[in-house]
Amino acid sequence: MHLRTLALALLTSFSSFAHAQQYPTRPIRMLIPFTAGSAADVIARAMEPAMRERLGQALIMDNRGGAGGNIAAEIVAKSPADGYTLLMATIGTQAINVSLYAKLNYHPQKDFTPITLVGDSPNAMVVNPVVPVKTMKDFIALAKSKPGVLNYGSSGAGTTVHLAGELFSVMTGTKMVHVPFKGAAESLTALISGETDLQFASLSSAIPLIKSGRLRALGVTSPKRSQSIPELATIAELGLPGYEAVAWFGIVGPAKLPADIVATINKMALASLGQQDVKTRLFNSGVDVRTMGPEEFAKYTETEIQKWAKVVKASGARAG
Repeated sequence: MHLRTLALALLTSFSSFAHAQQYPTRPIRMLIPFTAGSAADVIARAMEPAMRERLGQALIMDNRGGAGGNIAAEIVAKSPADGYTLLMATIGTQAINVSLYAKLNYHPQKDFTPITLVGDSPNAMVVNPVVPVKTMKDFIALAKSKPGVLNYGSSGAGTTVHLAGELFSVMTGTKMVHVPFKGAAESLTALISGETDLQFASLSSAIPLIKSGRLRALGVTSPKRSQSIPELATIAELGLPGYEAVAWFGIVGPAKLPADIVATINKMALASLGQQDVKTRLFNSGVDVRTMGPEEFAKYTETEIQKWAKVVKASGARAG
């Protein structure tokens, strides 16, 4: 019995080794939950050449936009756990949508295997220069003195731009009016014209307007200062410890993805993100490279789900 058990263990070990040596033997499909040109799309395509070279197989980009990213996420959740269907996951698909949508056909924790966080895209808290504040402290004092008077724009209800404002209100005990627009361009135009007072705008869109003086920046929403504008302090530094509201991105696969395949993809993704040309391309798109291993990424996702569930409830936002 002992010899038989030993033989079985050796056979299993050999099988696992052979499996790791063989993967991948055919092209891998990466689903992107938004259209071409979106941040998720830019990140995936920036990483693709280096990952393809290291994996030795084509990495096929498949844009499946719609329903806040849920369409692509559901496809991956229901795919075989063989490493040939992956998702460029977002904060929406993995953390926000589970609270925002009345019904999801997948569960962000049970139906996926986390592989790696790849980066995040911070927002800048910006005001129209006519708003009589120059610091975060000034703004909070003004908002508290005029509850329900100041308004902030966003690119739509339930977006990170919207929920960043709701999180700020919850943590500061202030009350502001949310004004949703059809997209980022429309909301920024309204802010510049004075139609709105404030916005938590994406850094890539906000930096040129900050530097030209058309908008005044009060802080950045990331846990650490952004490489794109390091002189801008974080909101956490400015009196709200623990404040973090970034659009983050990562790679996940279907649930029960074999550990050796997870390790292979993780290794290739990190190697890609370590290349200077990839870093530069992401930097120019307003994305800071930030990585986490599978276990840390899983824990981070869990805390993000809990955090944004409270914010969504406080905002009253619903979709679907």
